[in-house]
Amino acid sequence: MSRAPISEEDIWLMRRIDELHLNDPFAGIRMLRGLLWQQDLDVGRRHIKTLMRRMGIEAIYRKPDTSKPAPGHRIYPYLLRGLSITRPNQVWAMDITYIPMACGFVYLAAVVDSFSRRVLAWRLSITMDTSFCIEALEEALSKNEKPEIFNTDQGSQFTSEVFTGRRSTCMPTRRSTRPEL
Repeated sequence: MSRAPISEEDIWLMRRIDELHLNDPFAGIRMLRGLLWQQDLDVGRRHIKTLMRRMGIEAIYRKPDTSKPAPGHRIYPYLLRGLSITRPNQVWAMDITYIPMACGFVYLAAVVDSFSRRVLAWRLSITMDTSFCIEALEEALSKNEKPEIFNTDQGSQFTSEVFTGRRSTCMPTRRSTRPEL
């Protein structure tokens, strides 16, 4: 399917959209329309959407549902309800956050001691695979005493067999009536 030629006005508008996108990569169609209107350029949302699609650009923002377990992964019980965290190495937590960049995201995984709030280890990755999470966990374990409880969300990186298998080989057996992770 061939595309219609682009008018000179649309080429100029695409350059302006590109400049705005480089300055504010999180700006979506509505925000770009507002920024263009501030410059006395009367452009509709659908036209901006068409041009952005043609340019291959989109707003960079956190995508929904990234903490859902993968189908078939085990769901683990929440062990911290009603628990008082009173000392270091009682509970560690690990999570992934998203850092927007000009061309996508980098992902930051961090292991934190829940009592002291000290970051025990962290890793950056350009993909959401499990390996950088395992590397951060292994570094935290190599430099600190093992925790009694290791808490994560139910994201697929943390419920995968690779991650849970690695975690179970290096975490102590709990002396508690609470179920083991």
